[in-house]
Amino acid sequence: MERDVNILRYQDAAAVLPVRLRKLALALPEEQQAEAEEFRLRAGRPMTVLQPGGEVPLDAFVEPEELETLCDLATEFSRYAAAETLREGYLSVRGGFRVGLCGTAVMKDGANTNLKNFSSAVVRIAREKRGIADELAPKLFPDGEFASTLILSPPGGGKTTLLRDLVRRLSEGVEGCGPRRVSLIDERGEVAVMYRGEPQMDVGPHTDVLDACPKALGIPIVLRAMNPQIIAVDEITVREDLKAAAMAAGCGVRLLATIHAADVEELTQKPLYRQLLEDRVFRLAVRIVRTEAGRAYEVEELPC
Repeated sequence: MERDVNILRYQDAAAVLPVRLRKLALALPEEQQAEAEEFRLRAGRPMTVLQPGGEVPLDAFVEPEELETLCDLATEFSRYAAAETLREGYLSVRGGFRVGLCGTAVMKDGANTNLKNFSSAVVRIAREKRGIADELAPKLFPDGEFASTLILSPPGGGKTTLLRDLVRRLSEGVEGCGPRRVSLIDERGEVAVMYRGEPQMDVGPHTDVLDACPKALGIPIVLRAMNPQIIAVDEITVREDLKAAAMAAGCGVRLLATIHAADVEELTQKPLYRQLLEDRVFRLAVRIVRTEAGRAYEVEELPC
């Protein structure tokens, strides 16, 4: 069943490609379609399909005009409507897909206002893992209330996928604990994948999404505007994010966030995250562990 769903997601993502490249992508064996993670297009180079073992080249060199066509298809021939994210180098596509773009930045007064002369693109084949948080979510309510939680793993470990499903579960409610109002700060548009105001991924019925906004700015906005019980963010990376999270915690709001770290010990070795632990903003950590059977989730108390 999951294999069939993955193939359908692959084929839906291929619809963004120009016709010539789309035909080649759809000719790939279904076994490879089911495992594909991205399409990568570079002008003058063969298009590739990213597999768990690396990029698989297809028998087609990408023409610069095809990158322009891809952008038109991704924006449904309305680049103006997508100008805000295009200048940031990405596009959110109906169905939950995301297109990353590189090219020539158009600068004005020291700021990038647009991209032109596209040189490469990546189409990410987003896949929901609905249900992966079902067993985990109740463990994050040790005293009958959600405990602020960090999700830890190295890059590519599945943090964003788990974050998305945890947001859904918290928004729906877990056994013995009713639905929570969740405000999701989706800075890079990868969690909810908003398209014209509508989440393309299932983030739950009581979730409010602030899209394309930096976390340090977005957290105060939802605190003032949305009365959240939980604020969820992806990838805390700078001190400004920590300050905003600490402010939310001081207002009695619980937090759910991801961080690039293999485990709690690695957190304690980095000055930025050591301060996070000292401030006791978060109480629990979920460590994502790869096993032969797939990913496992280990919950532990964070040190004081």
